[in-house]
Amino acid sequence: MNKLTLTTIAALTIITLNGPLVSAQKLDPALLLQAISGPDREVSDFIRDPIRKPVQVLDFLGIEQGMTVLDLYAAGGYYTFIFSKAIGPEGVVYAQNTVRGRQFIEDRQDITQGQALDKKIENGKLSNVVQIIRPLTNLGLQPSSLDAVMVAQVLHDYYNSDADRALNMLKQLKFYLKPGGVIGITDHVGIAQHDNNELHRMTIAQARDVAEQAGFDVFESDLLRVTSDNHSRSIFDPGLNRTTDRFLLRLQKPLNPEPPEQLP
Repeated sequence: MNKLTLTTIAALTIITLNGPLVSAQKLDPALLLQAISGPDREVSDFIRDPIRKPVQVLDFLGIEQGMTVLDLYAAGGYYTFIFSKAIGPEGVVYAQNTVRGRQFIEDRQDITQGQALDKKIENGKLSNVVQIIRPLTNLGLQPSSLDAVMVAQVLHDYYNSDADRALNMLKQLKFYLKPGGVIGITDHVGIAQHDNNELHRMTIAQARDVAEQAGFDVFESDLLRVTSDNHSRSIFDPGLNRTTDRFLLRLQKPLNPEPPEQLP
């Protein structure tokens, strides 16, 4: 199996983080669309594309070839596959999951998320993907080593249980980002008067506020907005068919963050 783990490629990781800088090349949306449209990609992921618009999302985030990217809670690897194709052989994608997370059942499949990710890496020949099976608090990465982080439909889980937990998560990710690096946030839009914890949603204002508290410059796109969504329903409501209203934010770490950062 063509699968890499953080433990088995420690030497490769050191070379990647400390080796010569790679000359970044701007993302070509047409070429990326072609790269993720082949038979090596899961049909279940194709089904998600119309609502997730991954090529446009990566373009908004400023993803380039040769970057080092963290897919936080990669789950079954939807974005891991796309980032792998986008950054090319000179880049690295860290696909992070916990041991417990890998045991969850993958959406619309009869396998676990860990099995789905392993399958994507093997079938897609994703040699630039490194799996990190550790919690966020113990990633084992160097500070200021990442160009970008993807946080897809995860922030609401942190925020709704404890807003400070979401703040600490973003601060931890900021520690690993290079100055000027970005975090992409996508999540399900909630309305303030509803029980968004039960609905698995959050308001855009909450997301922007916690990001600004963490010290990021925040940019917003309407790319993933869906006017037909019923914000009073759970995102798992069969009537919505997973076609939910979503926000998209780009959080950028300042080029000269003050004061000097330490891991929260």
